[in-house]
Amino acid sequence: MTTMNNSLTKTEFSFPGQTAVYHGKVRDVYTINDDLMVMVATDRISAFDVILPKGIPFKGQVLNQIAAKFLDATKDICPNWKLATPDPQVTVGLKCEGFRVEMIIRGILTGSAWRDYQKGVREICGVKLPEGMRENERFPEPIITPTTKADEGHDLNISKEEIITQGIVSREDYEVMEDYTRRLFARGQEIAAKQGLILVDTKYEFGKRDGKVYLIDEIHTPDSSRYFYADGYEEKFAKGEPQKQLSKEFVRQWLIEHNFMNEPGQQMPEITDEYAESVAERYIELYEHIVGEKFDRTTDQSDINARIEKNVTEWLKSKA
Repeated sequence: MTTMNNSLTKTEFSFPGQTAVYHGKVRDVYTINDDLMVMVATDRISAFDVILPKGIPFKGQVLNQIAAKFLDATKDICPNWKLATPDPQVTVGLKCEGFRVEMIIRGILTGSAWRDYQKGVREICGVKLPEGMRENERFPEPIITPTTKADEGHDLNISKEEIITQGIVSREDYEVMEDYTRRLFARGQEIAAKQGLILVDTKYEFGKRDGKVYLIDEIHTPDSSRYFYADGYEEKFAKGEPQKQLSKEFVRQWLIEHNFMNEPGQQMPEITDEYAESVAERYIELYEHIVGEKFDRTTDQSDINARIEKNVTEWLKSKA
C-alpha cells in the first residue's frame, strides 16, 4: 500500500484556457473556454455531507476509472459528456447545463429508504411503497426517487410532479431523464450480475447541451451506487442478516459506530492511517469486482498534482 502523503486532497490548477473552477465535495471541476470541463477525482471522501479530514489513497483513480468504463459501456443508451481520460484521476468532457435534480433509482429497500420505511414512511418522492417489506427486499420493480441538488447541506427528496410543477425540469426533459435512468440501471445491473454483484441503487445526473439531454458526472461508482454480493444474498435476506456490500456505506456505518452522523455536538472520530488504508483496499476491491480487471497501482504517486497538470495540459494543447 502507499503512504498517506500520497493522496490528492486539494487542487489549484491553472490550465490553458481555464475560465472557471468549482471545488466540490470530492471532485474539482475546471472549465476550459466555457466549452469543456476537466473533472479531477480527488482522494477526498465525504459522508453525511461532511468531507472526512484525511484522503484515501487511489480512491480518485478508482472512481474515475470505473466511471469512464461505464460511460463507455452505456453510450449506446444515451449521449454522455466524456471525451477522454488524459490521467487516471481525470476525465475531460463537454460542458453541459446541469439539471438541478439527481435521479436516484433503487432496486432494493435499503439505506436511507429503509431507515424511513422503519419509521412508518410508505411513500417516497410520490412513489407508494408496499406494506410488509423487509430490509434488503427487492422492489417489485425499480423505483425512481429523485432529489433536488442543494448547494449546501442535504439534497431534498422531491416527486416527479413537484419537479415539473415547480418548473425545475420540463415534463419533456424529465421523461427523457426517467427513460435513460431506467435503461442505464438495467444495463448496470446486467454488467454487475456478470461479476457476481447486484447493483442495488444508484444516482445519475443529467445536463443539456445544444437542446439535447446528456448523462454527466460519474456513473456506477461506489460513491454513487450500492452493490451487494449476489452470492449469499437470498440466504442472508431469508435469515435477516446484513448483506455483504461494496459501497461507501461501510464508511457511514463506521462513523455511526463512532457516534458521528454530523448532528449538533457530535465530534468527527479520528481517521487513522490504518483505517484510511483499509478504506482504500475496499475501494480497490470494488474496482476489481465491478470492472473484472486487476487495479493498476503503478501510477506515479510521488507528486499527483504535477502529474495531473502535465497530462491535462498536454491533452488540451493537442486539441487546441
